[in-house]
Amino acid sequence: MGSAASPGFDTEALRRGIEGDTATTLLSLYADDAELRVVDRNTQPSSPRVLHGRDEISELLEDVYSRDMTHKMERCVVDGDMIAFSESCEYSDGVRVLAESMASLRDGKIVEQTMIQAWDE
Repeated sequence: MGSAASPGFDTEALRRGIEGDTATTLLSLYADDAELRVVDRNTQPSSPRVLHGRDEISELLEDVYSRDMTHKMERCVVDGDMIAFSESCEYSDGVRVLAESMASLRDGKIVEQTMIQAWDE
């Protein structure tokens, strides 16, 4: 059924992190050696943006959370050492963004994530 949680992974912290005003809580859910692949119209599947480690992921998250926008976790499924979640975002001017992520977990932390995002143009 996809409801068994990976030991130590906190889905409520994920919700608080996504929906929060800063990147701090969300960043705490990544392992030091995590890898994040981002696929969107600018970084397509043949050449995704790949961030290595919490420092690079932190730069991205700090940029995102410095913008005038809201974030909401729509769905989240954890199955063993895998997690999938959807988030919707909206800029103050009404532009919307949808992001879908699939990630691997280790010791309650995200170690590998692929995020596919699309936004209004």
